Amino acid sequence: MASALRRTASRLRHRLRSSSDLLSPPCISDALRQGPVSWMSFFLLFATGAGLVYYYDREKKRHIQDINTNSIAVKEGPSAGKAAIGGPFSLIRDDGKRVTEKDLLGKWTILYFGFTHCPDICPDELIKLSASIDKIKEKSGVDVVPVFISVDPERDTVEQVHEYVKEFHPKLVGLTGSPEEIKSVARSYRVYYMKTEEEDSDYLVDHSIVMYLMSPEMSFVKFYGKNHDVDSLTDGVVKEIRQYRK
Repeated sequence: MASALRRTASRLRHRLRSSSDLLSPPCISDALRQGPVSWMSFFLLFATGAGLVYYYDREKKRHIQDINTNSIAVKEGPSAGKAAIGGPFSLIRDDGKRVTEKDLLGKWTILYFGFTHCPDICPDELIKLSASIDKIKEKSGVDVVPVFISVDPERDTVEQVHEYVKEFHPKLVGLTGSPEEIKSVARSYRVYYMKTEEEDSDYLVDHSIVMYLMSPEMSFVKFYGKNHDVDSLTDGVVKEIRQYRK
């Protein structure tokens, strides 16, 4: 009986020790230590990832900026040689007289290729050219000759061109010619033009929208696109004239 009581008491003490071990201070201490370490690891991982993202984003922006800077430098750099633009031509002026490039020697000239049935772009460009001609005269004292060359020889007769150019400026010279002559001068000045789909006799002509500045020797100096307004066209031509004089 006594031995049985001792065994029962021993089992109870064992159970109490097992239960107290689960709530002992060492176990609580370990749990507290594991919690902060886990959060710290997560924080360090997040900070490292954010740092890498920031670094690569900064390097990407710097790389793009370097590309843009180099592109600007290339665009603004000096050009080498002369463009193969221009050459001899023989066309009919809007007064019926045949003229060649030699008739324009000794004068600054701006050439524009278009067609009289053009609905909007050609009129806009010729209005801009006409306004610039007067401003160039005011700023430089130079009379620049504006020239309109038709790329629609089938419809743009001498009479048609004459009526057309006088609507813009009294000094605007109109030139036309046969399809072969227009093709030849367009090739010399690297001008693109193509007739679009036509309905009966009604059609448009797709063409380059460029003005060519020619020196008094009828050598190509510079071209000006549709993006130039009256002031930038005027200032650009005046600058070239002043450099030529030096």
